[in-house]
This record gives sequence, structure tokens and C-alpha cells, in this order.
Amino acid sequence: MKDAVIIGAGLAGLSAAWRLRHWDTVVLESKDRVGGRIRSERRGDYWLNWGGHVFAGPGSSTDTLLNETGVTAQEIPGSLKALSMNGKFIRSGHIATYPLRIPMPLSSRIDTMRAGLKIVSGVAKYTGVVRKRPGETGATRQQRIYGFENDRSFQDYLGSVSEDAAALFKTTVTRSGGDMDQISAGAGLGYFSLVLGIGQGLNRGIVGGPSTLTGSIAAVLEDRIELGAAVLEVVRRKDSVLVRYQQDGVDREVEARTVVLATTADVSHRIGVDLPEELRSALAQIKYGPHVTTAFLTDEATARPWDDIYAIAAPKRSFAIALNQASLVRGAETVRRPGGSFMTFSPAALGRALIEKPEEEVIKTHLADLDQILGHGFADSVVEAESDRWRNATPYSFPGRAKLQPTLVRGADRVFLAGDYLGTLYTESSITTGLSAGQEAISLLATEQQTGRR
Repeated sequence: MKDAVIIGAGLAGLSAAWRLRHWDTVVLESKDRVGGRIRSERRGDYWLNWGGHVFAGPGSSTDTLLNETGVTAQEIPGSLKALSMNGKFIRSGHIATYPLRIPMPLSSRIDTMRAGLKIVSGVAKYTGVVRKRPGETGATRQQRIYGFENDRSFQDYLGSVSEDAAALFKTTVTRSGGDMDQISAGAGLGYFSLVLGIGQGLNRGIVGGPSTLTGSIAAVLEDRIELGAAVLEVVRRKDSVLVRYQQDGVDREVEARTVVLATTADVSHRIGVDLPEELRSALAQIKYGPHVTTAFLTDEATARPWDDIYAIAAPKRSFAIALNQASLVRGAETVRRPGGSFMTFSPAALGRALIEKPEEEVIKTHLADLDQILGHGFADSVVEAESDRWRNATPYSFPGRAKLQPTLVRGADRVFLAGDYLGTLYTESSITTGLSAGQEAISLLATEQQTGRR
């Protein structure tokens, strides 16, 4: 009998497996690679990236895991606030000034400024909500964040706005995975807080690309990870948990004293056949938005105007944002190296518009828009391009989401849940819940070991 089975080798599952590395464990992953929605590949000095791209800094769970695994992350040096809209490229500055700098009719400018002031006021309130308080648990803080402005959508909060204003605000909030009428007002304000760099601290990039972290953990745990292992059901017993799965067309099973269920909420609902009904119902209500991304590798030989820019918001384009994946390289070099790497990101409605399209069409669509934004022969410098897509990519906070949280964090006896759907901080939530689930499993295992129950 195993001490623990970890189901899912995404960021949350690998974090749990890392915490449990000194125990007898196995990791079951249905895909043919580890990492889940974290996916990057090295290309010489650069890397192509399709998944997560920003991570939390000092004092975070991410920082703890990076330090323990020896993986390096650095604060992203390029501007995070560039914008291309209506033919105008804004490189930097406070986003509150953008309505004054973007070409648009006077009526739209006034409308945008009025709505922008409302958002700035809401972000100020959100900042107070998200701030850590002495002596409180992470769960208490997370419940407070979910509860903030959770009774209406961001669209309802914003009210009726002009086309230009809607395009500008939509580009920011839909990066959460949901559209403006799908996500809660609090979630929308939280994303503006993230873009403004207030209160959340997701501003670091992993040197070598995000898969450096997941790959490093997998390398240490290599003999414990089983790929192509599709879990069919998880069944609780009195003093153990039985996991049935299929691998290479063969039905298999493994029994363990504990299980960490680190799959997306819909999968956890499906395979957790005897979880408490209230918990299964809560899992079934979690909502995800799609992502479609494209990674571009370039071979330009000289400096480019975007070398000191990391993120470019792109209203009215096929993607919401373009991300300069060469930013960490640019920030560390003394002489500009040839080449570069960009990532385009289409979430929510933008993702749904592309997710069924052939890869060649997605690449062509993204490249055409990116070339128009950047210019300077960008398209001619592209030497490699590949898209990827996730139907259930990012879980978003919808109106009423807060009421599910107490049930979700309660877990179920020997089955511990982990995943970004349990929090509002994306990659940080994945790592936090993974480490926490692993620690809860260890506490149970250690107690049984000390009392002679194993």
C-alpha cells in the first residue's frame, strides 16, 4: 500500500508530490507529459511559452518551492503596461492616463474616464480586502477575497459603456478566463489590481521558462510518475483510498493511505465518485474559461523597439495580450543577442472564437495582429510558431462563487484537494494548495505512524 497517490501532474500535483517526496508515493498523470497548463520549451537562449507566465515573489508559496527546488525566478524587467489600440502604441505609464492618450471620440473618452475612476475606486477597496492581516489563516483571507463584490458581474458593476471603453476594460478582465458578464465584480477589480501591480505581486518570470520548475520537480520524482494513466474513479475505504485507472489499455488499481486530487474541478467531480455530495456539487459548479495561445521564435539580429517591454494589451485584436518572453534575457544581457520570443494569449470569448480553428489558421491570425502591432518586419523574423489550446484553462470567480469556498476547502477524510480553482492567485494558488494538500497528507500519515496504525 502506498502512503499517497497524487492524481494530476500539473503545477498543483507536482507541488504536492514535492512536499510528499520523502514518503512512498506515486503520481498518476493522464497526459503524455507533466506540467498541465504550464508548458514551455527551451530554444537556445530563449524559450517558447504557451502556459503560465508570471509567478509570485518573496514570502509566497511559489518562493518557497523555487528555493527548495533550486529554480531561479527574477522580477520581469520590461514594462508590464504597454497598450496598442486604435492605431496608438503606448509603451508605459499609469493606466489611469490611458483614456487621455488613446485616440477615440470625445464622448467615448469621457465615458472611459468616468468608468475608469469607478474602477480605480474599486481597486482601492480591493487592495484593503486582499491585504494580509496579522494572525489570520490563508483560508480566511481567501474567503474574504472571494466574498468581495461577489453578488454581481463586472459588467453590472461597470454599467453601460461605449465600444471603445468596453474594448479597453475587456482586454484586462478577460485575462481571468471569463467575460465581463461572467466574472464577478470583485474578480474584475482584482484583475485590475494585478495589472496595476497592487497587492498580489505576480511579477516574476522563471529563468529558462515555466517548465523549468515543473521539469525540475519531475526529474527528482521521475521513477514515481506514471504518464498516460487516466484515473477512472477514486473510492474511499475505512483506512485507505482505492484509485482505479487505465494505462496502455489495461485496467489497474492502486491503494493508498491518502490521495491528493490535483485535477481540474470537473475531473475531480467525475472521478471522486463517493466524495460527499455537497463537495461534488460544489466541484461541479466551478467554471473555467478557455485559452488559445501561440508561441513565436524570431531571429532578428539587431535591437527592436519592444526589447524593454514585457506585456502589450491589445484591445480589438484576436488576442488580449502579447508577452515578450525574451524579457528576462534582455534584462540580463550587456550586448543584445540575436533572436527573441513572443507569446500571444486569447482567453474567454477570444479563445472560444479560435479553439476549433486549425492550428495554421490560429497562427496566421495571431501573427497578422502581432505584426500590425509591432511592425519593424516582425513577421519576417519569425522562424518557428506553434499554438496550443485548453478548453478548461483558468477557473474564474463568478457571482455566487464565494458560497462554495467553505465546502471546497473542507475536503473529504483521506482525500485532499489541490488546484488553482481553490484560490484567486493563479500559479500561486496552484502551488499553495498543492503544498497544503501534501502537508495535510503528511500530518495524517505521521499521526498514524506514531500511533502504530500503519
